[in-house]
Amino acid sequence: MAKALDHFFHPESIAVIGASRNPKKPGYVILKNLIENKERGVLKAEIYPVNPKAKEVLGLKAYPSIKEVPSKVECSIIVVPAEYVPKVLRECGEKGVKATIIISSGFSEIGNVRLEEELKRTAKEYGIRIIGPNCLGVFDAYSGVDTIFLPYFKELKSGKKLVSAPRPPRGYISMISQSGALGNAALDYMSGEGIGISKFVSYGNKVDVDESDLIEYLADDENTKVIIMYLENISNGRKFMEVAKRVSVKKPIVALKAGRTNAGAKAAASHTAALAGVDAIYDAAFKQCGVIRVYDMEEMFDISKALALQPPAQGDGVAILTDGGGAGVLAADACELLGLKVVNFTNETKSMFEELKERGILERFAITSNPVDLTGSATTEMYVESLKLLLRDHRVHGIILIALHHVPGIPDIEDFVNKLHETVKGYKKPITTCVIGGSEAAEFLRKKFEERGLPSYTSPERAARALKALVEYGYYLKRAYLNTEG
Repeated sequence: MAKALDHFFHPESIAVIGASRNPKKPGYVILKNLIENKERGVLKAEIYPVNPKAKEVLGLKAYPSIKEVPSKVECSIIVVPAEYVPKVLRECGEKGVKATIIISSGFSEIGNVRLEEELKRTAKEYGIRIIGPNCLGVFDAYSGVDTIFLPYFKELKSGKKLVSAPRPPRGYISMISQSGALGNAALDYMSGEGIGISKFVSYGNKVDVDESDLIEYLADDENTKVIIMYLENISNGRKFMEVAKRVSVKKPIVALKAGRTNAGAKAAASHTAALAGVDAIYDAAFKQCGVIRVYDMEEMFDISKALALQPPAQGDGVAILTDGGGAGVLAADACELLGLKVVNFTNETKSMFEELKERGILERFAITSNPVDLTGSATTEMYVESLKLLLRDHRVHGIILIALHHVPGIPDIEDFVNKLHETVKGYKKPITTCVIGGSEAAEFLRKKFEERGLPSYTSPERAARALKALVEYGYYLKRAYLNTEG
């Protein structure tokens, strides 16, 4: 059943019904994005504009209806006024279309339930899968399908163009979102932070395809390592829990659930016709099926980035390695407040640190308890040799590495990252890194860490929170394995 959703992400042909010649219309933007992706060689699908008032749109022959397209159409994108959608959807069914994305709004979110019920009946009659209505639809960084109708650029009166709705680079995080606007804002955030994406789906009123269907589909997607969700409600709780429980042992699922308060629940109902439900019930359900709950967007992306790049932890013992004492203290506080253990090292590790001092690799005044503070005299070699000891210590299950790059002993920060990366190869202990600052060097260092699979954050607290998620997911996998064995 999940395989049927492939028609949305890898169609051989796409019809844009409501394709427009007006740059201010969604039907223009969607068609333009698809054409540009095809010209770049990313999108393989054939594209057919449908517009009864035009013979040609953006250089492509237009058809008065989908039934007059001479070739088979696998996926359609409907972007016409709500009152015309049922008729258009029926024509899609008669044409043999397998999947339809309904961008149009004006359905149950404004109380127009009758129209939505008509869509359900038609979909069932013809066996069409539907995403939407009232949504942005699909963005697939690998296949080139892009139905986001928000223009990539905004043009100022001066003629200068500003990127407005960017698409993130290819990566291994897939996002499903009930809200199109928040989903697009998330894509903007990911693009700015350099966080890669595999697939994005804004599914709106979920007349057919819902969060459970999408999670099940993404479980088998080779380009998805982490699934993140923005939810306002779950329509079928039993189905969701069954699917999430199966999928969460294969891939971590992170959920940002809105409508936690009375005001939020009321807003959700007017937004996507969602009945938000009792928040405590969602909380318990998420815990039971292994979904990691977050409470803001920053936390969602901090955690998902770590889960995509690092292995789950085998326990809650944490070591902190820094060249700035204050940053180490903040990390230690954050870890303890999150329920992580800033462990005492084994006697063997302690004696090996002393040996490093005797050999002159570490300064005599370096602090080698936990946190390990290499001080402002830190060098790349000090970091590498200290990191080796922490990786070998069986009490340490995860490491927070704080790099205050300003010190003179680390002149080449790219070489610094390369050597740390070489050091961690072969170990399965998760590491999060922290580079404080907004300078060009700080941004460069964070970027280089992440290019080598080491998630990087601007504060010790964020690095600790990310490591906590890796610990939680590790514990969940252990419990799931024991339950399976039992």
